[in-house]
Amino acid sequence: MIEIEALHHSIGKAPILNGVDLVIPEGGMTALIGPNGAGKSTLLSLVARLRKIQSGHIRVAGHAVGQVSDQDLARVLAVMPQETRVSARLRVADLVSFGRYPWHRGRPGKADHAIVDRALERFSLDPLRERFLDEISGGQKQRAFAALAYAQDTPYLLLDEPLNNLDIAAARDLMRLMRELADEEGRTIVIVLHDINYAAAFADRLVVMKDGRIAAQGTPGDVITDTMIGEVFGTQAGVRMVDGRPVVIV
Repeated sequence: MIEIEALHHSIGKAPILNGVDLVIPEGGMTALIGPNGAGKSTLLSLVARLRKIQSGHIRVAGHAVGQVSDQDLARVLAVMPQETRVSARLRVADLVSFGRYPWHRGRPGKADHAIVDRALERFSLDPLRERFLDEISGGQKQRAFAALAYAQDTPYLLLDEPLNNLDIAAARDLMRLMRELADEEGRTIVIVLHDINYAAAFADRLVVMKDGRIAAQGTPGDVITDTMIGEVFGTQAGVRMVDGRPVVIV
């Protein structure tokens, strides 16, 4: 599980997180949702050790973030950050292979190559493996970075707004794949999403954030209500149940 205790974080003098206490259980998919500036991406980046903890504690599968070595944590937790910057002249297969570095430390073996091949196939990238990143679409790039994180072969997988710039077909495909990884491979998926309906459709649990705090958490059916939408997002939108899942009607 991921255990977060009394987590505070500021940028300059501006508080971003204000005493966050949260437990994300092992297994399934947990989606972090909330308005812009709620602290979702900051929280995820602290769990992923992309930012230094200023105050509070985070443990991932018993590993204390900030105390355990980066290599040990990288064998437990992989992350697809919101901003991904690499050379455009990098081939897709080479990008995905970066996910194996915490294991082989620069000396890949047959097992590493096999895992990269599996990731390329699972994310429907094998036909593109020799293409350069500037030769593929934005949706294909998103899949490639998700495949990189998958190839790290960790029980915990964190994704920060992976649906950015994706059309409806690509977004649905990626969310379905994340759902499969949780159900079929037992991965624990933690994902930051802006689209509440995608979160409700695919996640087991929702964590709603507002002003750097946890405003609500629970199953989509328990969390997504007219009242929550009004109080957290500051807008009036109806909620209807469709196939047992809440849908926000814009």
